[in-house]
Amino acid sequence: MCRLVIYKGTTPIQLSHLLTRPAHSIINQAFDSRLRVDLRRPINGDGFGVGWYDSVYDEETGSEPCIFTSITPAWNNANLTRLAEKIKSPLVFAHVRATTAGSLSLDNCHPWKHGKLMWMHNGGIAQFNLIKRKLQAKLPDDIFTVVQGNTDSEWSFALFLSLLPDPHATSFSPEILRSTMLATIATLNELARDAGITEPSLLNFCVTDGESVVATRYISSKTDEAASLYFSSGSAFHEYAPGGHYKMSKTDKRENIIMVASEPLTFEKADWMEIKTNTLIVITPRMNLLQIPIVDEFYVPPSDPAVRRTSGFAAQKGFFARRPSPPPPSNHSDTTGSSQSESSPTRSVQGCSC
Repeated sequence: MCRLVIYKGTTPIQLSHLLTRPAHSIINQAFDSRLRVDLRRPINGDGFGVGWYDSVYDEETGSEPCIFTSITPAWNNANLTRLAEKIKSPLVFAHVRATTAGSLSLDNCHPWKHGKLMWMHNGGIAQFNLIKRKLQAKLPDDIFTVVQGNTDSEWSFALFLSLLPDPHATSFSPEILRSTMLATIATLNELARDAGITEPSLLNFCVTDGESVVATRYISSKTDEAASLYFSSGSAFHEYAPGGHYKMSKTDKRENIIMVASEPLTFEKADWMEIKTNTLIVITPRMNLLQIPIVDEFYVPPSDPAVRRTSGFAAQKGFFARRPSPPPPSNHSDTTGSSQSESSPTRSVQGCSC
């Protein structure tokens, strides 16, 4: 039941506007998830991580991202609160962890980096112990030694790196990141098939090189929904009323901000669009967002009435779908002058663990 959020903008954002200030920030989701509730009532208290890129290139510090991780609960880490008030970045990855695989350690906290690349995962690879050795055998020595922890998520990152034309390159096109992500999922499916694994894997992967972002909402099943994933875009993400009430404003047709999250950071339904199951999204350097169906053995055409995905797998894992809670009553009004469009019905979504 991990949570993640991605921010990419034409201007840097103060990390506190993503991590600490919103009433439904990713840190608050760590102990107060509204969309997906585990019947065992776990909380995302098994560590957290945030990674960001500098706003301006500095030759001394280089172009690699900086990552801050901790095994303490995110909501109880004073250093995170202090840093979030002082750091701005145009591209941010953040993740809170509820572990079901891998020990509680800094090495197992998302995100991870290699050179300019940064990676995180929400989900889990089914019966990973049955394919781990074969996955490791596919890795060249220089990539095998990159892995420091023992999670399926980090080994998936290593597999991704091994499938890149040059994992040590200083730049990666959106097409390269996209094709390598698809190859990573295909390889994991092949390994599972060869091992006789029939339980679905939840593969919400995210990767960036500081310029482009590629993320997936994916499950290796034709009948189940994947872990939830949403996106929001607009010209400004701001607090419109005291108490951490944020919204995404759209003052013109330009997309100055694109955010991707396991669970919306606001209670404004019109702000967020659900990404369909088994879809890959690309955010290009020019702030274009592409949604691309992942067409493989688990693809279900939208026009196929005979196949309908259900919540059975998530229910077996101890999760059930739930509509977002309505925003708390407030006497404050939005002073931006923009009006909220009519809300669309909320779709049922599934939970997962990582």
